[in-house]
Amino acid sequence: MLKPITAFWWLVLASGALAQPQPGQAPRIPEGVKVERNLVYARAGSKDLLLDLYLPERAAGRRPVILWVHGGAWRGGNKENSPAIRQSGRGYAVASINYRLSPEAIFPAQIEDSKAAVRWLRANAGKYNLDPNRLGAWGSSAGGHLVALLGASGGVPDLEGALGNRKYSSRVQAVVDFFGPTDFLEIGKFPSKIAHYAADSPESQLLGGPVLENKEKARRANPITYISKDDPPFLIMHGDQDQSVPLNQSELLTEALKKAGIEVTFEVVRGAGHGFGGPQINASVDAFFDKHLKDGAKK
Repeated sequence: MLKPITAFWWLVLASGALAQPQPGQAPRIPEGVKVERNLVYARAGSKDLLLDLYLPERAAGRRPVILWVHGGAWRGGNKENSPAIRQSGRGYAVASINYRLSPEAIFPAQIEDSKAAVRWLRANAGKYNLDPNRLGAWGSSAGGHLVALLGASGGVPDLEGALGNRKYSSRVQAVVDFFGPTDFLEIGKFPSKIAHYAADSPESQLLGGPVLENKEKARRANPITYISKDDPPFLIMHGDQDQSVPLNQSELLTEALKKAGIEVTFEVVRGAGHGFGGPQINASVDAFFDKHLKDGAKK
């Protein structure tokens, strides 16, 4: 049974938003890892979209890649202090991205940016010695929602956007979703610290209007809408005491993936709220990415 630890916890925003990482100390960069900071992966109007790239210098051959997408209710957070940085010490290149937040651009800007980052990584695979065929995505909370969308909507033109490197694929080969929202039309039916259907809720701000008055937009933002039999494997983890994103959101996604025949592992973290960490959590993530992205994985 997985248990939460207090050393890795999440701050619920005072505004009532979904959780984002507590800033605290920056994660340690593993020895032998080179960092390329503030690389421009796309330009949205006058805004540069930036990522940080962590490159293990001693890795043999082309490095598999993990894309980290931060949480923060789609209206806060940034690419700093990513828990995925640890993976660069295990032979993975790690890309941690910023994306447009809801105060500056409503959905689908956030998934368009995430897809543009995947395409940029493929377009620049030769320059940074990346393996374009072994690219996974990992996110928490709002970031979990976005990586679930990345996994489910590969090849869906409606969400690709018009940003750079369009000749490259935005598909990913593995997804790790930590407590991400999925079905905005269902999320408000369960106990929560957040009034998810309110006009100023994170989901309503993302959609550009109250959730229940924008049902088609909510459907469009739901990863479950796009699930098909060619989607990548998923690892979904969620605390059973989460008072921000109900456990039901991950249950719905898991059920839909299983129905489509997608390989999915769903781990409920007993006693955990909106955030968790520790050796057991790390071990699950490590084993999942190693299975699907390391040298012996199917391509």
